[in-house]
Amino acid sequence: MSDQPSEASRPPEESEASGAPEKPGGAGTPRPPEPPTADAAAAPPADEPGPSEAWTAGATPADTARPSPAQASDGRRQRAHAAQQAGQPGSPWQYGAGAPAAKDDGMTARLRPPPPPLIRPDVLGSVLATALLSALFLGDGLGVNLLIVAVPATLAAFFAARAAGRRLRPWTATWAVGGLALLAVPALRDAGWPTFLAVVSAFALGSLALHGSRSWPGVLIGSLGLFDSVVPGIIWGVRGIRARAGGSRANWGATLRTTAVALVLLVVFGTLFASADAAFAELLGSLMPEASVGAGPWRTLLFALGLAGALAAAHAAAAPVRWDGLTVRPGKPRGRAEWALPLIVLNLLFAAFITLQLVVLFGGYDKVRDVTGLSHAEYARQGFWQLLWATLLTLLVIALALRWAPRGGTGDRTLVRSVLGPLCVLTLVVVASALRRMDLYVDEYGLTRLRISVAAMELWLGVVLILILAAGVFGARFLPRAVAVSAAAGVLAFGLLSPDGLIAEQNVQRFEDGRSTSIDIDYVKDLSADAVPALDRLPEPERSCALRIIQNDVLHDDTPWYATSWGEAQAKEILEKRPVKGDRSDCYRVGGEGTRDGYEPDDDGYDPY
Repeated sequence: MSDQPSEASRPPEESEASGAPEKPGGAGTPRPPEPPTADAAAAPPADEPGPSEAWTAGATPADTARPSPAQASDGRRQRAHAAQQAGQPGSPWQYGAGAPAAKDDGMTARLRPPPPPLIRPDVLGSVLATALLSALFLGDGLGVNLLIVAVPATLAAFFAARAAGRRLRPWTATWAVGGLALLAVPALRDAGWPTFLAVVSAFALGSLALHGSRSWPGVLIGSLGLFDSVVPGIIWGVRGIRARAGGSRANWGATLRTTAVALVLLVVFGTLFASADAAFAELLGSLMPEASVGAGPWRTLLFALGLAGALAAAHAAAAPVRWDGLTVRPGKPRGRAEWALPLIVLNLLFAAFITLQLVVLFGGYDKVRDVTGLSHAEYARQGFWQLLWATLLTLLVIALALRWAPRGGTGDRTLVRSVLGPLCVLTLVVVASALRRMDLYVDEYGLTRLRISVAAMELWLGVVLILILAAGVFGARFLPRAVAVSAAAGVLAFGLLSPDGLIAEQNVQRFEDGRSTSIDIDYVKDLSADAVPALDRLPEPERSCALRIIQNDVLHDDTPWYATSWGEAQAKEILEKRPVKGDRSDCYRVGGEGTRDGYEPDDDGYDPY
């Protein structure tokens, strides 16, 4: 028996929410024409999606009408009332959520979408699957379990958007695929710091996929916009369950009885088969999460978090907030001389600095010593951080200059490009100089987490400068989204390249090549399991001293398969074949002579790296 009433007795709200087609001449209230809103002047061209549209409802011919603001407000209230009576979602940007008769056209009315249709069974099933998988798999660590939980949550958002009449857009697919790709980092790498960056970035891309923002305020706030949908999502889910359960109590009871019988059969026969065959019992035990009474509150919290998160994603997909409605008023245009003169002076200063830098930038250590009298460490330490801050401040100067730039016509645009273009190019040379200084420092003293992090940050700032130059040539329409994509791509590449593995590889290579008489055991022993393949090449006793702590963490850890990364599994395989030798007493004399981390052990000076 179906859990839906017949067409003749189905109420209008349930008929529309379930996606059933409306019969011609039926009792349902037809959707009235949709004149544009009062802010139609800010809408994008007809051949492009709206500023915040990643999924869009289809346009109607009536959209070409342009009534007065008062008529648009009255039409909005009439459409909201008619859509509530007919259960139709309507256009997502034209009246306030939960306010069928909104009385103001302020910020809230522009940002808030209409309430989504009743939650559908496929959305509800995906939400419950997300909550159940969260409770089962997320309590033991991070690994492939994040991808397992993200799949039903993504399906819930997809089903909810389709029920609301939204279509998949290329940028939505880009954000969604990028977010899922970032969740592969915890499944591959054991290090916690790239995993944290990847998870945060995946959340931001997922939020952008649901809201589809494209302006600077929209991209910045939209990346956190999913938090705004948590409470509305829970209310939407409760109301939808109540509305659907009211007319089908018998069917709900049958569903619960069927589920209970299936669970009983699985438990009974699974126990019998596990008792009959040890191999099957071991396989079943490795696949199934461990459940205990003591972990009950923690599992319950994870279930609640998964449920709230999936409902928030589905609600945002069906009724996204238009964060692009938050606009920043442009600054007052300045005169050409007043605007350009300070920037020209700054360009001359950059040019003078870079002219001197070119002498030593590519000259190698001998040139550095001859010109400056400084060693590698002193030269790099003298200027890297200053150049990093110079790059950041230059980006701020460019943003403020664009805000107050003259906007009188073609001549003003040419002036802006001719002044800011060279500034971006000169700043790129500053970026190259900073990276060269870091390269000299790493070549002398090895790689660390801080060094590789700040170098990656400087490299990404260079990419941003290149994007700004491209925007000056081709237009700044896609600049906010391009910067967001470059940041996400950088985090993904950073995680996939395994920074801990690169650190261990570089330090071991320097030790093998004779560039370093010892290896800093005190540092490399605190790296993650991703460093084991490189550290395994060290001779004894350096190898055992570097791997002793990692071996204790890897071999004595009973983390289940879904919370174990590929890097940890690889390290476990290596250490099981070749366990560490000796005891801790052998490590006191290893790696304790010579320089360490760029300074002498008896030196009181502080090394910022």
